[in-house]
Amino acid sequence: MANLRVIKKDIDFLVTEVISDCWGFIYANEGKKSEEAIEIMSEAVDLRNQLFSKVNSPDKSNIKKHYKAVNQELLKGVDALFVKISNLASDKPSGKK
Repeated sequence: MANLRVIKKDIDFLVTEVISDCWGFIYANEGKKSEEAIEIMSEAVDLRNQLFSKVNSPDKSNIKKHYKAVNQELLKGVDALFVKISNLASDKPSGKK
């Protein structure tokens, strides 16, 4: 099991990548769908705050299982946000695959 510092760094790194991609989209497509990109950034920050809350207050009964669930939630959440950014860039309607 990774230590707490590594888990928090992973959360920060992946959320920062989402936000960076949103800024890149806004810069490359000035005026086009910038509100949606800002909304995605807001969702990324909310995901980060939610995951940090879960990491800082773990389920004491099975810590290993708790952190594994947090990691899975991180990966699914970030993947969904990257899909939204891709849909903005390709002019596809937002939603699931």
